[in-house]
Amino acid sequence: MLDSFTERAVMQVLSYRGVERMRDQADASFDISDAFEKNAEPLFAFALNALGDRSVAEDCVEETFVRAGHDRDGYTAQDGAGRTWLFSIMRNIVTDQLRARAGRVAPAQRETAEWESRSAIEDRLMEERLDLYEALSGLISEHREVIAAVQIEGITYQQLSERTGVGVGTLRTRMYNGLRCLQQALERKGPS
Repeated sequence: MLDSFTERAVMQVLSYRGVERMRDQADASFDISDAFEKNAEPLFAFALNALGDRSVAEDCVEETFVRAGHDRDGYTAQDGAGRTWLFSIMRNIVTDQLRARAGRVAPAQRETAEWESRSAIEDRLMEERLDLYEALSGLISEHREVIAAVQIEGITYQQLSERTGVGVGTLRTRMYNGLRCLQQALERKGPS
């Protein structure tokens, strides 16, 4: 979660860089302030989970909105939901951060071959994880919540039913439909 200080700092930077001025253009099809209010926290969580560093994740959120502000003339509603567009920008930024981080590591000479193969595997796994998070963000909230609770948190359908007040049968149906939609989204994405 972005704390209020971080949120204010990001909005000040966005304002400083002129993104707020772009918001006032009459023909704008993408409202950067509204997008920030709705998407800053999930984008931050995505970056934090992928990178494991709070300050770098905050920088990634900032950069996402700066890029969105500069490229918003290229955004159309036909491109998909604003949230999906922002997550694709964030995914590129996180990938760049991971590549930069990998480039800074200098393994010992005798460990180079092992490190390179391990690094390639880690890169592929990280890209797969990013693809999964991006696909999850495109699901409706009911599907995403059931998948996250049962598959990621490991709680039972009964526990989730007691927590949400939704019947077990309904939760199972949401899981089935959510996993089917998730699979379709990942198949459309194709191999990384």
